[in-house]
Amino acid sequence: MEITRSKEFKSNKAWDSKFISNMNGITTKLHWTDKPYKWHINDGEEIFVVLDGQVKMFYKENNEEKSSILNIGDIFYASVGTEHYAHPIGEARILVIEKDGSV
Repeated sequence: MEITRSKEFKSNKAWDSKFISNMNGITTKLHWTDKPYKWHINDGEEIFVVLDGQVKMFYKENNEEKSSILNIGDIFYASVGTEHYAHPIGEARILVIEKDGSV
């Protein structure tokens, strides 16, 4: 049993994370960042939940680049093959649920 206070989590390096769990090969991690990630495609599906801050999520749909602002409580679901990257607006804390070992 463990309680994690997401608003208290901060890292010295962007996109570092606190491991929460691995349930049958699906990991849950709390990430802190103040810098954008890179364009990537995960090795499976990904659920991306903004717990604190704002994130501008860029993604490609039919080879067209799109974006959406994600606020606290918003959830981005990347299906298999969805190319995307996250750009925080200031600091952000994000819960990421994905296949173990995914990018």
